[in-house]
Amino acid sequence: MTSEPLSPPPKPPPSTEEAAGNRSMNPRDIIAQAWAITLKERQLRTWGFASALLETLLSTKLLIYQTWFLISYWQGDPIGFFADVEWLSQHLSFGWVAAIVTFFLILIFIEWIFPHFAKGAIVGLAAKSYKKEEVKGGLVLAVYNFFPLFAIHEFFFIGSVSMVITLSSIMLRYAPEIAPFGIGLMCMLFVFANILRFFFIMSEEGVVIRRLGIGQAMKASFKLVISYLGHVVFLLILGFLISLRILLNAVMIFLVPGIIIGVVFLFGSFLPFGIAVAIGAVIGLVIIGLASYLFAYLEVFRQNVWTITYLELSKLKELDVIEEDKK
Repeated sequence: MTSEPLSPPPKPPPSTEEAAGNRSMNPRDIIAQAWAITLKERQLRTWGFASALLETLLSTKLLIYQTWFLISYWQGDPIGFFADVEWLSQHLSFGWVAAIVTFFLILIFIEWIFPHFAKGAIVGLAAKSYKKEEVKGGLVLAVYNFFPLFAIHEFFFIGSVSMVITLSSIMLRYAPEIAPFGIGLMCMLFVFANILRFFFIMSEEGVVIRRLGIGQAMKASFKLVISYLGHVVFLLILGFLISLRILLNAVMIFLVPGIIIGVVFLFGSFLPFGIAVAIGAVIGLVIIGLASYLFAYLEVFRQNVWTITYLELSKLKELDVIEEDKK
């Protein structure tokens, strides 16, 4: 009687860690989950709205001022950097001028600083929602992650359209002889900074979620992007709303100042200038509020995409590790 050969024992099912390590990222699922979290979590939208409102206010003030400068530049008599203060001092008393200037300086400071706070809260709360944890602690996340996020954001300061416009305006005012070269150089730096920003796109998640230092977070983001470049690029293509947000933001930034200036000139033709400015300001604030509500959804969605992407990619085995050292 011949004995039948023994069949090999069945392989045990992979553990949860192994399954997570072998599972590839599905960009479509990430887009769907990011949008679902955006619609579900009101706290995220609140932080997003506040951030978008202040960013839009800052950009609008900058564009109105730069439009004023551009008109004067075309007329051959460019205004100085503090022309607005000079204009106020000609029409108001010193006390009113000091109060208005102080108010606007404080407002500009808040508009500049707050989005850095909001980013920590948005990233952290989105990660908690995705991990099915209780979505709370936004203020703590905002405060404790402010300085590293601020450092990362300001590292790419030249990658901002507003900063390029401001620096170009300063050169045209005070150094017109080097302005063509300087503006061209800034445009090159703008492109370079945004290329770097693409590779460091998940640095914020490393700081907030993993509590990494600034250098470690940027290094980890660079490694994830180059390791899964195809996934990341495909994710960018699928997330067309990300680009749509940038497009809408650019349109609104240039549209709102145009509307405000147009309204002021229209009503200024038959009303006192002060009343025309007040009407233009009110209409502009209404438009900014509505635009910021839309931007809040798009900005939170964009950030949720990268937060979920970071969490999913972090589960995968690092491509430069062939065999891990088991201790």
